[in-house]
Amino acid sequence: MPDDGVLRSELGRLGRGEGIRAVQSLAGGWASDAWLVSYADGTRVVAKTFAAAPDGLFRVEAEGLGALRATGCVTAPDVLAVTRHLLLLEELPARDDTESAWAAFAEDLASLHRSTAGSWFGWDYDGFLGRVPQVNPWSTDGHEFYARNRLLRYLGEPLAEMALARADRRALERFCDRMPEVIPVMPPVLTHGDLWSANLVGKPGGGLAVIDPAVSYTWAEMDLSMLWGSPRPPASDRFFDVYQELNPSPPGWEERMPFLYLREHLSVVAQIADVPSAAEAIRTTLAPFYQR
Repeated sequence: MPDDGVLRSELGRLGRGEGIRAVQSLAGGWASDAWLVSYADGTRVVAKTFAAAPDGLFRVEAEGLGALRATGCVTAPDVLAVTRHLLLLEELPARDDTESAWAAFAEDLASLHRSTAGSWFGWDYDGFLGRVPQVNPWSTDGHEFYARNRLLRYLGEPLAEMALARADRRALERFCDRMPEVIPVMPPVLTHGDLWSANLVGKPGGGLAVIDPAVSYTWAEMDLSMLWGSPRPPASDRFFDVYQELNPSPPGWEERMPFLYLREHLSVVAQIADVPSAAEAIRTTLAPFYQR
């Protein structure tokens, strides 16, 4: 059971420490602790805490939620307060796993990607993916941006150095050199950036809302790959059908999903010491790029 000491301390500093009736630990993320806080007056809020949070982690997350919400295309929770160690959000319902909810979210995400297409990859400042920095320098070259800032940047992380052999690193470098053969030229769009199924919750009246973003302008297929690679219910198949009707990817998008999901596998091995399945998935995906 996580310790709620940081939560109560931060709520006290914000003037929200009185009248708490119950604090419930929530499952989900591993980068921080999540809580449902119930007050005697019936108010309920969701809080995220991280005692050793890097400076700016929750501020960047709050600004990412605001950027997504400001598009009017996707729903995200209102940010009620943010400190270095706490992010306080409005409570939203549990995820709605009906086909209609996933179809509606496909419409929302397709609208987000269509309406934000631009010319530059990156973001105004660096963010975080989990507990590790996400580097976002502006670039006009999507292949270079993905190679340098979403793949190769993890090779210098100590846990990734432990998990990946020299042959693995060389295979990744060869893939990056040949990436235009695998991934076509696509425009940058505003992406959620960490759109695995656990970062979708319900919204009032039905449908799906997003939480825990790692926003930047990059390929729309980065968002698709996160949903493609994460555990999800059968009803979510409707999402991909509807999305492709509304915002079609270049041909062969399903074959590209493992290559775009490499970013997630590399992030995992860079942040968690013992996840052999992630290292093995990297090797499986990169099999064509090992020297024979």
